[in-house]
This record gives sequence, structure tokens and C-alpha cells, in this order.
Amino acid sequence: MATLDVSIAFFFLVVGVCQALRWLSKRFLSPGTQGCIARELAGSLQLCSSCLELRMLMEIGPWGGGFGLDVALTLLFLLFAVHGASLDGASANPTICVQQFLLLESSLAATATKLLAQAVGTGTGWAVTKLFWSWELTQLHFIQNLISSECSSSIHTSLPHAAFVEGTCSFFFHLVLLKSRQSHPIWGVPALAATATFLTYTAGPFTGAFFNPALATASTFHCSGNTFWDYVQVYWLGPLAGMFSALLLYQGNIPRLFQKNLLYSQKSKYKIPKAKVTAPVGGDEPQQKRKGGKSKSEPRA
Repeated sequence: MATLDVSIAFFFLVVGVCQALRWLSKRFLSPGTQGCIARELAGSLQLCSSCLELRMLMEIGPWGGGFGLDVALTLLFLLFAVHGASLDGASANPTICVQQFLLLESSLAATATKLLAQAVGTGTGWAVTKLFWSWELTQLHFIQNLISSECSSSIHTSLPHAAFVEGTCSFFFHLVLLKSRQSHPIWGVPALAATATFLTYTAGPFTGAFFNPALATASTFHCSGNTFWDYVQVYWLGPLAGMFSALLLYQGNIPRLFQKNLLYSQKSKYKIPKAKVTAPVGGDEPQQKRKGGKSKSEPRA
């Protein structure tokens, strides 16, 4: 269990450092573009470093560390929950940035800036994790450091099937994400973490289940076994198509592209009350006749 203790300590260190970066950005940077860049950079660094270390535990741990997949999946759920609670508005996922752009929640310039910050944060997270592995603090890190330079592709199926798997994972992830935006974080964060854990467990043997283009780029694009264009189809186009499909199904339209709802009929939120016609009660005269004529009780001149 010494290996597991070292990895958990690494998780705490990464989250603590990124939380400190977020605190410093709030204190010294403007809350606008600069603060957004800092949050995306810190969030991407945190997500990339944690996921790379966790993938090492999932791949080498069962036969080299003496613990099963259940431990890794428990850590995966806890890490996703921590990320969801600590990202402070950052997405750390290019498909979420594009989704916000399509929902008219972000401009083109802001979206491009976020994507650039995510690329820098992900690259920094990959470099930090590689440096940590090079210290070879445990036997698992020693093994990972040996095989990291000669890694093989995470695609273990045909390219169309792999792209479909990543697109399906992204589809369900974004459906839950869109739904969780309307709920309290105390329920939305665990639901999103549970969804990501289930998708990773189900689709992991086929593609690694990244459904995050930035994370997949740092983790597997440099590995042998497939071409760059193969990776683009599976890990970029697949998740983007899944996100687009989830947004269209959830919204019925894509606000950035067209306003008309293609799937659902629009119903008015306000109901117009219907006028009720009541029959005159016996002996009662219509109001118009009463206004037009004199009352029988009035004395004659």
C-alpha cells in the first residue's frame, strides 16, 4: 500500500497547489479575462496530472501494486467529485468550452482564450507528472517511467467503433452536465462524478474513455500504434460530435447556429383565462337594460 499512499499524497499536493493558484488569481488578477485564464490553466493542470497518475494506477496497479480495479474506480470517483467542487467555474475540457460558445454564453475570443489556457495547463500537467514519475519513488513509478517513452495507443478496436465509443461517452456526459446545471451542486457534482466513473469503467478497455480532447492529447497522442489523424478522429471529432448531439437533444436547437426549435414545440408559459358566460338568474334584468331605463321604484314627475 506504500505506492497507493504516495499517489494519494501526489493527488493532495496537486489539488493544493492548483487551489493556491486559484486563490492568487482572485486576489491579484481582474475577475474578467485574466481570472478566467488562470482558472482554466489551474483546472487543466489539476485534471491532467491527477488523471495521468490515476491511469498509471489502473493499468499497472492490479498486477504490480497488489490492489484491484475497485480501488482505482473509487479514487476516480473521488477525484472527479473534488474537481467538480474545486474548479470554480472552469471547465478544463474543450468540448465544454465549445458548448458554452454554442449556447451564446461565451464569445469567440473568450472561447479561443480558454482553449489556449487549457492547452498550456494540460501540457504543464503532463510535464509535472512526468517529472514526478522520473523520481521513481515506488516500484509502480519505476515501471511507469520505463514504459512511458514507449507507450502504445489506447485504441483497442476499429477506428469507427473507437470514435463511436468516445462520442457516446461525451454524449451521456454532456447530457448529465446540462441537467446538473439546473440542480444544486450538492447533487450535481456527485451525479457527474458517478457518470464519468461509470463511462470510464465501461469504455476504458476500448479507447481509454477520455471524452476530453485536451486530456487525450496529453495522454496518448505521442504513443505509437496510430497516426495523428486517427487520434484526431477518435479523441477530437468523436467527443465534439457527442457534445453537439447531446446539446441538440437537450435544447432542441443550437442557439449559436439557429433559433428555431427543431425537436420540441414551444408552449407559452402564460395561460389566457377564458371568459365565462353566466345565464341571467330569474327576475334579474340585464345590466345594459338597467342602465338604459328608469327604475320602477323611482317616483314619477
